[in-house]
Amino acid sequence: MWRFLSILLLISFNALTQNNTQTIRGVITDKLSQTPIPGASIQIASLQKGVATDSLGQFSLKNIPPNRYEIKVTSVGYKNVTLPNVIVISGKEVILDIQLEELFNQLSEVVVKASNKGGTINKLASVSARTFSMEEVNRYAGGRSDPARLAANFAGVSAPDDSRNDIVIRGNSPVGVLWRIDGMNVTNPNHFASVGTTGGAVSALNTNLLKNSDFFTSAFPAEYGNATAGVFDLGFRSGNNKKRETTLQMGVITGLEATTEGPFSKKSDASYVVGYRYSLAGVAQKMGVDIGTTALPTYQDLSFKVASGTSKYGKFSLFGILANSTIEISGGSSSSLYGNGNQVDFASKIGITGLNHFKQLTSKSYITSTLGVSYSSNDQTSYDFDRNDNLDFIKEVNNVARTSYNFSSTYHSKLNARTFIKVGIRNEVIDLYLNYKTKNRARDTYMQLWDYNSSTNLAQAFAHVKYDVSERLTMNAGLNTQLFSLNNSTSVEPRLGLIYATSDNSSLNFGYGLNAQLQPINVYFLASTNPSGSKSYTNQGLDFTKSHHLVLGYNVQPWKDWRIKTEAYYQSIYNVPVTSYSSSYSMLNTGATFKTDLQDSLVNEGTGKNYGLELTVEKFFSDGYYGLFTTSLYDSKYVASDGIERNTAFNGKYIFNVLGGKEWTVGRAGRNKISIDVKYTNAGGRAYTPIDLLNSKATSREQLSSEEYSSFYENYYRVDFKVGYTLNSANKNRSHTVSLDLQNVTNHKNIFSQNYDNKSQSINTKYQLGFFPNVVYKWQF
Repeated sequence: MWRFLSILLLISFNALTQNNTQTIRGVITDKLSQTPIPGASIQIASLQKGVATDSLGQFSLKNIPPNRYEIKVTSVGYKNVTLPNVIVISGKEVILDIQLEELFNQLSEVVVKASNKGGTINKLASVSARTFSMEEVNRYAGGRSDPARLAANFAGVSAPDDSRNDIVIRGNSPVGVLWRIDGMNVTNPNHFASVGTTGGAVSALNTNLLKNSDFFTSAFPAEYGNATAGVFDLGFRSGNNKKRETTLQMGVITGLEATTEGPFSKKSDASYVVGYRYSLAGVAQKMGVDIGTTALPTYQDLSFKVASGTSKYGKFSLFGILANSTIEISGGSSSSLYGNGNQVDFASKIGITGLNHFKQLTSKSYITSTLGVSYSSNDQTSYDFDRNDNLDFIKEVNNVARTSYNFSSTYHSKLNARTFIKVGIRNEVIDLYLNYKTKNRARDTYMQLWDYNSSTNLAQAFAHVKYDVSERLTMNAGLNTQLFSLNNSTSVEPRLGLIYATSDNSSLNFGYGLNAQLQPINVYFLASTNPSGSKSYTNQGLDFTKSHHLVLGYNVQPWKDWRIKTEAYYQSIYNVPVTSYSSSYSMLNTGATFKTDLQDSLVNEGTGKNYGLELTVEKFFSDGYYGLFTTSLYDSKYVASDGIERNTAFNGKYIFNVLGGKEWTVGRAGRNKISIDVKYTNAGGRAYTPIDLLNSKATSREQLSSEEYSSFYENYYRVDFKVGYTLNSANKNRSHTVSLDLQNVTNHKNIFSQNYDNKSQSINTKYQLGFFPNVVYKWQF
């Protein structure tokens, strides 16, 4: 690899006789009405270049040398916007979609500063929200080109689990996270994912197709329902509608990849973009890299988006993800990250496709609609050892498939410069196939826990109003409602957000929301066997779990490229499923293992609470460097049917992240880049229930102590280091990027879990991944 990097460096210093350039183009629209803004000014001060938008709000800046630029956009009657970190490379055009916000009072002398980092894409967010770019996802050390792992760098979020990308937001279960793509609620978009969970071992999201997206950690706007922890609101970008471009990529995690995009014809604005990836994990194994198992995982995915041009019927786009993954773990060490030393066969599939429609109704209003299907399935066979009979046996067989048919439609209207309304409906028809059977010993008869094939429905509606009370005070208020047809459970959820600009560069933010979420859908269909031998579904009457979110925050930009943000929050959770008899079980701990907890006869009588304080200090990328410091102090508790307050499985107490990076221009023309990125993470070890070794030996199976979640694993510690090089061709529209991401460079042994090994009759400790080198090469042309 270093030899290859040296060759690229040699090329960069000797092939600079010409000055190859690229184009920045895009469209500028009104943020609320989505109508184009003609005559807006786009300026690159460092190059003394500028251009104005045409009648369709479109612009094009040509002959731009590869580099990072700050772009300023101005228009009469609108707030100025500065994009501080626009990257230009030789191999790909830069296409921007810029939205401007109308001034409340055009005669006012108040100056409001804005940037693409200071807010969110969703204009109705007031607090606990952040926009992230795909450039950040691919830049940060240790990120594995995974949006979920990027989010773990944000305040209040932890992911101290190298085996999966589940994220814990403010002490909540990962199950409380909602994934949305292009306006459609979707299944878990990860490889090796179990139905009912929200994470997996490898992301199935191709960052070369994603655009800048939003991430919410509480008090969501009214349009988001069926989530209690957080929301990933992602979007696929449209392909280049003017010229054909290709990206070829190779990485240890993302595998071999080919992405192509372009117009369908020169006479149309219609475009396509499609990307395919195939795993290379086997190559890493042969190189001696520990990937957590001796088995060979295989996975592949295909992502696409087809966008039409504008017509009298509006604009249409078709998007989707098709993915599958398989692994057969045959024994191995009992301390292996995957498999526990036993044989496990696992396969998962994902199918997501949606059709979007956008129609401008008037100059102040428009409607968006989505029709789509979201499919996920997993098949798992697990094996165990019966010590009494000295036999290996099939312990469990689990086949689960979920298909959701989605429809949503939303009306948006900018009534005036002060007021914007958004109302919509969303319906999801859920088809389920569930088959799960298990036994504890080789000679036992299988116990059937799931045996179901039917459908149900979740309907939602919402209304939201954004009102500028004054130049400095903005109110976001809304209502979300949900109806679950299986048992006619309902939820009415008010939301409120306030933003008060205390000065031109600071604001106080307040958010409140009542949020409700269904249980993982398979929990409703857990079968119990009655004394007569008949089956009953004792969980089908479960209501939504609900939580009150309260957040108070303060934001300030003390200098142009710096931001300081602090938030205090309190979350009160109720209607939590617990057992109908006295026990320590609570659904708030679901997601602490690879699959959904199995427990019948649940009732909505449990409670929980999360509270904490967060701080973010961020230096946006400028002058060749960036920095990010986040820290969170929090507590997460629950009360089950026995009335005792305990730590949740996700109570890590604190999270501490420090990230930074530096970029240098190299070559006689300054066209190429060398970058270094560093990340340090220190997080509190999660709570766990100790194993009762004597009782486990006596029963020949793992038995836990009665002190649930009373102990804590050692603190999680990790340092990642990344070096990258970008070569921009001097005479062709081509660019090469090579990066070496050294994860856990100190090879620190972070505890993953403990389990009882029946063969050795001892407690084994499993550790997270040790030192892991991730190499990525990207060629764009």
